[in-house]
Amino acid sequence: MKQKTEQEAYLSLAALCAQAEHCQWEMLEKMRRWELSDEAQARVMERLMKERYVDDERYARAFVKDKVRYNKWGRRKVEQALWQKHIGDSVRQQVLDEVDDDEYISILRPLLQQKRRSTKAASDYELNQKLIRFAVSRGFTMDIIKQCINVEDDAEFME
Repeated sequence: MKQKTEQEAYLSLAALCAQAEHCQWEMLEKMRRWELSDEAQARVMERLMKERYVDDERYARAFVKDKVRYNKWGRRKVEQALWQKHIGDSVRQQVLDEVDDDEYISILRPLLQQKRRSTKAASDYELNQKLIRFAVSRGFTMDIIKQCINVEDDAEFME
């Protein structure tokens, strides 16, 4: 990849951040690929943060909202994705705690209803195990899964 000057890197990253939210780690990775010196990377990052192009907390909020609402991910999967993006523990926990359990339940219930209709199983126990495995793979925690699977009235769950 072609090497960029510090100013070119700043302009490219500022344009990128103006289009969508990005975290510090993503910007640093781009600059590493452009073979910018560590000092230049630090100066560009400082300027991007000072001018509010890059803000990890704002990024994490947008990321969590998108992944929970549109991709229908559970807390664990979102948390792991944020960890992979090198978002700090305090920011990660704060943003994830803003999403309440009711929102996860309202997302998981329809997913499980749809999955229940398309899953073949020899017994209710086997069906529930498959549904639990599905929900865990989507990143939902067992307490949320149990609230969605252990519905008192099975007719309510089957609708």
